[in-house]
Amino acid sequence: MLILVSTPIGNLQDITLRSLDVLRSCDLILCEDTRVSINLLKHFEIETPLQSFHKFNEAKTQEKVIEALKAGKKIALISDAGTPAINDPGLRLVQACLAEGIAVSASPGACSAIVALTLSGLETSKFQYLGFIPKKQGEKLRFLAETIDYSGTSILFESPERILDTLEMLSKLIPERPAALARELTKTYEEVRRKPVQELWESVRENPPRGEMILMIGGSSTPAWSGLSPQEHMALLQKEFDINSQDALKLVAYLRDIPKRALYSEIHIKNIID
Repeated sequence: MLILVSTPIGNLQDITLRSLDVLRSCDLILCEDTRVSINLLKHFEIETPLQSFHKFNEAKTQEKVIEALKAGKKIALISDAGTPAINDPGLRLVQACLAEGIAVSASPGACSAIVALTLSGLETSKFQYLGFIPKKQGEKLRFLAETIDYSGTSILFESPERILDTLEMLSKLIPERPAALARELTKTYEEVRRKPVQELWESVRENPPRGEMILMIGGSSTPAWSGLSPQEHMALLQKEFDINSQDALKLVAYLRDIPKRALYSEIHIKNIID
């Protein structure tokens, strides 16, 4: 059996009694980084063997893991922090186990995205988790422009090096939208900033936070571009993000779900009439 075991995201006391039992009784523990996970095992005096299992060796290691599971071994999978297979290695292994008829279970616990959401003060009955925000500017703009039209809360991961740029981009799109920024969750210096996007950007600019953080954006009942014609929408994107007309047209067509050729024709005809 494969058991996905959630580990603490900052405070070792958050591990569950069941998770400790699983880690002590299993035959092998797969982990992202043995140097990180060994500290957890030492703290709780667990002597189960550790084996690294990360994105760089997942494909190569998986076959042997499957063989061991078929032979009746009980194997636990953990990540450096939080719940395995959520933005961490494990999904492909779970899929392979299910395909082979191998039992998969979980010992649940901490998940930073859910902890952040519960502390945000934003809507919790409907939310989407989107992982890390793209690094490239063009991809980021498209990603954020699509994300802000979601009607529930959006949960995103961002690095301290890029959070200011991300919030500046969002402040040009949805300055008044409620948002929250969480970091150091469950640790001594836990912090959650809850402000409209524009104010949150200003707060980060004046007092830059450290460490990996979780950004949450409140939902919208109507698209952020509601009330704008396609041409006005394009003009806004060009002005605020310094992109050319071709890129603006592609983005507007994507966000509005309009064929690019049809949108081009509509704008071209309007320009002739005007």
